[in-house]
Amino acid sequence: MSSHTEMQYFFKQNKLVIAKIVISILHLVGLIGLYLPLSRSVFQGLTPLHLLIVTGLLLSFHNDFNLRFWLFALFAFTVGMLSEIIGVKTGLIFGDYTYGPVLGPQFFGVPLIIGINWFLLVYLTGGIFSGLIKNDILAALLSSTLMVLMDMVLEPVAVKLDFWQWEQKDIPLSNFVGWFLIAFIIQITYRKIKFKKKNPLNVFIFINLILFFFILAIILE
Repeated sequence: MSSHTEMQYFFKQNKLVIAKIVISILHLVGLIGLYLPLSRSVFQGLTPLHLLIVTGLLLSFHNDFNLRFWLFALFAFTVGMLSEIIGVKTGLIFGDYTYGPVLGPQFFGVPLIIGINWFLLVYLTGGIFSGLIKNDILAALLSSTLMVLMDMVLEPVAVKLDFWQWEQKDIPLSNFVGWFLIAFIIQITYRKIKFKKKNPLNVFIFINLILFFFILAIILE
């Protein structure tokens, strides 16, 4: 067996472990980069790339790229974006807020990466319960609750890093209520659309994200 073939075999046999190591390193480097004042602005700008890499790694373990999956992905992206556009332009759904420039190209005041983030979080949290709970409504409620938990950890960090800013000093309750309602709409659709949803990275990435923003909330000034 040639060295090239041996290398291919090694990566194939250890793909999941390698992916977990890469994801852990990405978040560790991100923590350090966002904590240090000298590198913070650079890593703020790298946030969309970080999210795209994590999403790509997640989808590399997805086993059912059929039309129904792509319809769900488009639905999650579109509903997420439309709700955010309505929120930014009117103050409805979430409250009065605006996005900063660090999250990349925007569409009607909303970074395009936010639509991908909605897809990612629904896929992660929905996937966690997809094999555990048979009742679609209960699973969607629990998955939406996990998304709100994520948002509660994320919000203070996002404001500090200028991802977005609220018009009022405190984050309004309407933000979390709106998050839950929009998340539930996408989650129930996720449950109803049939495609293979098991992904070995769902729990691992979700835990990494929660820890990432929880630690940042503590260490950022």
